[in-house]
Parts: sequence; structure tokens; C-alpha cells
Amino acid sequence: MGMLSGLYASVRRFSLLLLVVVIASLLLGGQSMADDKVAYRLGTGDKVRVTVFNEADLSGDFDVNDQGAVALPLVGQVDAVGKTVAEFQAEIAQKYGATYLVNPRVSVAVLNYRPFFILGEVKTPASYPYVNGMTVINAIALAGGYTPRANKQNIVIKRANDPSATEQTVNEDAPVLPGDVIRVPERFF
Repeated sequence: MGMLSGLYASVRRFSLLLLVVVIASLLLGGQSMADDKVAYRLGTGDKVRVTVFNEADLSGDFDVNDQGAVALPLVGQVDAVGKTVAEFQAEIAQKYGATYLVNPRVSVAVLNYRPFFILGEVKTPASYPYVNGMTVINAIALAGGYTPRANKQNIVIKRANDPSATEQTVNEDAPVLPGDVIRVPERFF
């Protein structure tokens, strides 16, 4: 009986350890925009949730409009394009603190990222909603796959998060970020 109870205890410890590893991987293992080497910068088409603590009337979900700003209650248009979430959050706190609130606490989260674009030799070139962790091959699959004339070895991407970046050749496993433009060129037979 002692051997059986020892085996049962070992199985229980292993199961508990496995559960802890699974939970930790779910919490820490997913790719997020915060993990990228370059901090995510807001752009037209993003949707953000602004929370001003203890001020429900000032909180809500807002779109970054075509002018690159977010229209907030009382303070009006606040420029968002090109700012990190932390920079945008600090500017909102500063605007509310300068006029209406004493020491406001503000939180900003991106709810929906702007779409990415895929052009060229795919079956359905268009803009598509960004999904966290997306790769070039996922984007191509969303666009219906390659056409018969696609040059699969020379896929290029232009990063929207880095305005100074030029197009670069990537492989199918390269990550896609919000606002990126992917181009699949035509191959020469």
C-alpha cells in the first residue's frame, strides 16, 4: 500500500507541476505588441479604451480618427498617431489634470488594432483585421492563398510602425504587425 500511495503522490505532484507550467505559458507565452523590440505606435483605424478612474463619464471606447486624433469628453481632440500607448496615456492625464481634474489616473488599452494590407499575387488582395501573433503565411491564407503566378521567395513587407523603413524581403514565418503592407510579387517564368 505504501508504494501505491507514493506513486499517487508523485502523479499528483507531476499533475500540479504540469498545471502550473500550462498556466504560466498561457499568461507569459503569447506574443503581444508589448513584447516587440519597437513599442507599438497608435495609428488611424485603431480603437482604444480610455479609462479615467472614478470618472465614468470621461471613460469609454474611442477610435483614432482620420486626422490621427481621439475625441475625448471635455478636452476634445487629442493627437494619437505615432504615439506609444504610454505617451498617449500621459498626454490624456496631462490634459485632464491641466483643466478639470486633480491628479487624474488614466489607463489606455488598444481594443482593436488597425488592419494590415496584402497586395499582389494572392487570390483576394485587400485589407484584413489584424490578429495578435499573425505571420505572413497566415495573412496569405486569409487572402485566399497564392495565385499560380506568385513569387513565393520574394515576399516583401513595409512596416507601418516604422515610417522610415523601406520594403524588406521576408519569409512566410515573418510576423505581421498592424498597418503593415505585404506584397506578393509576380514570378517570371
